[in-house]
Amino acid sequence: MKKIKIAIAGIGNCSSSLVQGINYYKDKDGRKAIGLMHWDIGGYEPSDIEVVAAFDIDKRKVGRDVSEAIFAPPNCTTVFCKDIPETGVRVQMGRILDGFADHMRNYPDPCTFVLAEEKEATGEDIVEILKRSGAEILLNYMPVGSEKATKGSRGIIAKTAINKYQ
Repeated sequence: MKKIKIAIAGIGNCSSSLVQGINYYKDKDGRKAIGLMHWDIGGYEPSDIEVVAAFDIDKRKVGRDVSEAIFAPPNCTTVFCKDIPETGVRVQMGRILDGFADHMRNYPDPCTFVLAEEKEATGEDIVEILKRSGAEILLNYMPVGSEKATKGSRGIIAKTAINKYQ
């Protein structure tokens, strides 16, 4: 079977756990591996998931390989698989919209997002990246309350042939 090609919007704790999980289980025997409710879904196993594009707005993540960005602050999820090989996928600058809360500007850097200095992506930029990457699914891991950013992603998805999951 072919790989399931995913793009991720928001490289936070949920993304970190997902990427760690994909790598943790890739060399495991499905009959002996614990921690998953279902090893095989429709013939697909954890190792069949491939991250092909990623977006964020934090300067500690944008421009870095996904394998590094998932461990960058302010991420604070449990690290259960620290040896993640480079993916070759660089985190791209996303759209800010309401994905950054102004009231968080005065928090210490380890506790908040630090906006990247890169130019904010346009919807067209993101459409092009998604098409070029071959992404089939866009996972929305943007911060809770990012209503405008989530609605904006719907318009982007309408211009591509991918599915969105939250």
